[in-house]
Amino acid sequence: MKKYEFYWLDVFSPKELEGNQLAVFPRADKLSGTDMQRIALEMNLSETTFITGYHEKSNGEKVFRTRIFTKEEELPFAGHPSLGTAYLMSVLHDLKDVKLSLEVGEIPVTFKEDSLGVYGEMRQKDPHFGNMHKISEIAQIFNVQEGEISDIAHVQTVSTGNPFIIVPFRNLKTVQNLRPDHAKMTDYLRSSDANFFYPICFQTVHSNAVAHARMIFYGGEDPATGSAAGPAAAWMLKYGILGHEKAGIIEQGIEINRPSMIYVKGSLKEGIPCDIRVGGYCSLLGKGEISLSS
Repeated sequence: MKKYEFYWLDVFSPKELEGNQLAVFPRADKLSGTDMQRIALEMNLSETTFITGYHEKSNGEKVFRTRIFTKEEELPFAGHPSLGTAYLMSVLHDLKDVKLSLEVGEIPVTFKEDSLGVYGEMRQKDPHFGNMHKISEIAQIFNVQEGEISDIAHVQTVSTGNPFIIVPFRNLKTVQNLRPDHAKMTDYLRSSDANFFYPICFQTVHSNAVAHARMIFYGGEDPATGSAAGPAAAWMLKYGILGHEKAGIIEQGIEINRPSMIYVKGSLKEGIPCDIRVGGYCSLLGKGEISLSS
């Protein structure tokens, strides 16, 4: 029997048992991609990550090769798995700055400790703005009247590594009570330039948040989606909702009792959003191991 150690973390909350759960296998170089996919299904979390080694740059900097799996597929990039995995590497290797090597390229993450705990901030890829979408079609998917979708900005696909359709709603109550048609959602996404929807509104539960968001997808609902918060931050910058270098918090996960705080910030260069940063607090809950016969 071969034994593989894993660590259990909560990401995007300063409190344990909140935020988004993550399992990280820090020594997974002997596992095949098929093994990783089967383990991710066994862990039954939204994502599980695997460190397959690292390479060292001429300046001594370590870059950790990382693979991210949902229960159904491998992802080129995801937010809370990247932040949580980087946090674990910072703990195990006593580092303040960590770089992950993902399919989308290198993602740098910097950590600091404050009164709330350990805070990490990742710099995502510069955003790509994709297609705009008709409010009439989006309203049908989410089973709402067209007037419930805000005209503050376009419904648009944005990506910083994983493309999301950002859907602005007028009212918090509408977002809290969303009941999308999953079949219509799947069909629409298949023919679109995006992988997921990210409903968002600017009425919030907590006064310190700039936006309230949800991410409902084929696996259920995600408590915190860093790969969506980056595109949302870029989208807010583009349409003047978030200011240049002005920090904001996106609250998420409240409807499923996993409250999360996702910190976002970005720059405008000649009116174009760039230097998108997404951060949050991480907690290491424990560790364990699994045994495989082959």
